[in-house]
Amino acid sequence: MNKDELWIKYSKTKDQKIKQLLIEEHLYLVKIMAGRMYNYYGSKVEYDDLIGFGVMGLIDSIDRYDITKNIKFETYAQIRIRGTIIDNIRKLDWIPRSLRKKSKEIQNSMMNLENKLGRTPSNTELANFLDIPVEDVESILADISTFNMTSLEEILINKGEHNINNDKRENTPENIYEEKELKEILANTIDGLPKKEKTVISLYYYEELTYKEIGHILELSESRISQIHSKAILEIKNKLLREGLIES
Repeated sequence: MNKDELWIKYSKTKDQKIKQLLIEEHLYLVKIMAGRMYNYYGSKVEYDDLIGFGVMGLIDSIDRYDITKNIKFETYAQIRIRGTIIDNIRKLDWIPRSLRKKSKEIQNSMMNLENKLGRTPSNTELANFLDIPVEDVESILADISTFNMTSLEEILINKGEHNINNDKRENTPENIYEEKELKEILANTIDGLPKKEKTVISLYYYEELTYKEIGHILELSESRISQIHSKAILEIKNKLLREGLIES
């Protein structure tokens, strides 16, 4: 049987042997995601652990996937796999409390300055606002990139899960409108980012390049790309906070 036939049969029978075949058929997605994320989390977690977390996400994807919904399994599974890996890394709680506090200070400062200036503040402006050296701001942005690397797809899936889960009751006009609004706000926010931030987001999430590859293209260090990425994500989160679409 080809993959389509496997999915049709599994959706009707929930046969565990077919489920195992589907797992084996899509293990390559786990290896892709685990390999990519090992570039950033490798100093904190073993590659085999990332694979294990990813397999959990793949199994969850197969259990939840609805073939009647208009979305490719590969797209859905990658979101679930990435989210499961990130959730399990966070449970390891290797992030110092002091760094979490600094991250929140940076985010709040960005929000205040964005409201005041009507644009994204520069690192120098952030440093002046916080009364710390600009080098410290850049260092914090680089440090927080590993745990602030929540993908745009994950934000979408957490808020718009009704669109691709198995609960047809959730597919209401109100929820459809909310998801459409979220996507429009995300698109407009990304489009309004400063040029470098917009480029990094595009290359990282859409072209799926690593920091090293993006740095080569932009002629910047990996650390600098990490800073730009963190700042862009914080700005996107602040925009969604202002719109009431995510919680603080």
